[in-house]
Amino acid sequence: MGTDISGFLEYRAAPQDDREPAWHTAHDLGSLYGGRDYDAFGCLFGVRNHANFRPLAAGRGLPADASAAVKARFAQLTRWYGGDGFHGTTWIAWHEVKAVDWDEPADRPDSRLHEYRRTPNGLRMTGKAAWSPAFADAVGLERGEDRQWPEGSEWLVGDTLYRSVTIRRRDAVTETGGWRPVWEAMDALAAQHGDDNVRLVVWFDD
Repeated sequence: MGTDISGFLEYRAAPQDDREPAWHTAHDLGSLYGGRDYDAFGCLFGVRNHANFRPLAAGRGLPADASAAVKARFAQLTRWYGGDGFHGTTWIAWHEVKAVDWDEPADRPDSRLHEYRRTPNGLRMTGKAAWSPAFADAVGLERGEDRQWPEGSEWLVGDTLYRSVTIRRRDAVTETGGWRPVWEAMDALAAQHGDDNVRLVVWFDD
């Protein structure tokens, strides 16, 4: 079973009277992002963090001042699932996204070995393996044994090269990838309301 992300973009607008500024819903995340990318989930929010990043915004929970639409949706999910069907609720502000060093590497090598095949044009990455029977047999791993391999370690098993790699944030959240429409929408809202007054609220379900 996979893990999916849901959420909303919010903005905080100055009121026309003396009341405190309130948060409003701008976009359903599903209208901007429809992917399931665990490297991005881990890098940004600490969910499915197989690549071992220091998450940017993990475990913050639902903002106490969330918009009415977000609170209503969250209450609905709680009634449906009793709190067991969704998890990882958190949020990140636009000014935090803007300040990210996308060249920052993960804290440790990816828990999954990167797999490559040799081609006439050089190595071609074919995937990542949390567990590979062929690799386990080659190096003597027991079923379910979890081992952290040093950065750069590699093994050629048949036609497949297995390599231990530490990835950077920009590898997980690529500049032209699925998160680009989200960042563009947040940037547009910030141009009107300010960087501190735009945020993304998310949660996950399995």
